[in-house]
Amino acid sequence: MNGPLDGGRGNGRPGDDDGRDGVRGAPRIPGPRSAADDLNPPRLVPLQSVPEQEAPPMPAEGPSHSVLKSLLGAWALSACSAEETVAVEEHLGDCAPCAEEALRLRDAVALLHTDRDLDLDPLLRFRVLENCLGRRPARIPVPVWATPYDAETARLDALLQDIGESEWHAPVRLKWFEGERPVSRRTTVAGVMGHLMSVDGLVASALGLDDPLGAGAPRVPTERTEAFWSTSDRPPTRTVREPWRDQSHTLIRTVSFAGRGVAELSVSYGDFALPLRDSLLDRAFECWVHAGDIADAVDYPYEPPSGSHLHRMIDLAARLLPAALADRRRAGLAGPARHLVAAGSRGRSLHLEVEGSGGGNWYIALDSPAAVGSADQAVAQVALDGVEFCRLVAGHVSPEEAAAGQDGDREAIRDVLFAAASLSRL
Repeated sequence: MNGPLDGGRGNGRPGDDDGRDGVRGAPRIPGPRSAADDLNPPRLVPLQSVPEQEAPPMPAEGPSHSVLKSLLGAWALSACSAEETVAVEEHLGDCAPCAEEALRLRDAVALLHTDRDLDLDPLLRFRVLENCLGRRPARIPVPVWATPYDAETARLDALLQDIGESEWHAPVRLKWFEGERPVSRRTTVAGVMGHLMSVDGLVASALGLDDPLGAGAPRVPTERTEAFWSTSDRPPTRTVREPWRDQSHTLIRTVSFAGRGVAELSVSYGDFALPLRDSLLDRAFECWVHAGDIADAVDYPYEPPSGSHLHRMIDLAARLLPAALADRRRAGLAGPARHLVAAGSRGRSLHLEVEGSGGGNWYIALDSPAAVGSADQAVAQVALDGVEFCRLVAGHVSPEEAAAGQDGDREAIRDVLFAAASLSRL
């Protein structure tokens, strides 16, 4: 076995040599000199002087990292000298942390310009948080008033995932009331989704988002739907699902990060307007109703919304009934007002009792839309199941066919039931 100091050669015994020049084991002892050695003495090579080489000049050291970092603020303000600017910018090309800090400082300096409006964009918070979510996904705190829309769009999307390619062309008949009569329009499952996306675009426009129909599109829901259907090169297909779902996700994200004041933002529907909190509730209601239309067309079971969400939808309809009743009265479709009162005062009322999940009690002002309904002024009572009342509001059942328990003033009952049906639209 070779020893550690013999370079891996020989047997490691003192005096052994491997016989090659320049490779030595133990020191060799010179032998006796011969006569031939004396006749040929070794030649001595004279030493030559080697000129000394000049050492290369040491490069001049630039500013240290800490110095350059301290100059970033002045650089962002364009307050550095020319030499400092060159040094900083060369450093930014090599140091990623300083480069990121420099960009942040430059953005901050932009906000200091005096020629800009200091009022912040109401949606600035949304854009900042959206950028943060792009870097780090997080759970979105959806406002309570937007949860019905979030839930109903998710439920409808789950239904769409389960239907086949051919079922997107299944016929669907959309129903609603106009004046005293029911009307309907035939379309397909894909056409229904185009209708929902088109009307949801009104909410998107109010939030400053892109309108799916483009600039200058109509504001009335029926006109928007007709425009979408008429401008399609071919009947809508399942490809409409992705832009509809992307739009609903964007609406939820926007209202979740826009702050509290956004709930009262006005959403125009052409001939009327709703605050955003009610508009999203209206969109949740229509999403559920049309999901039921689609489910019927493809023979798929579909359940009503949760009790709490259904209650909010019924409450919205009940709050809209006095104005709807006044509109019908102006059109000569309802009986005359019996007893006008000042806004905020208690007036003649109808007790609307909604039974089942999501139910409750509401008092509908009959004569003055700005009056307050009250139990002590009730002249009639109507009792309906919650889902049945929603079907009436959606125009899916006529006022005469609505399974309602009735008591009291017959004219008031008829006027309120027809006003409820008039809330429906395409």
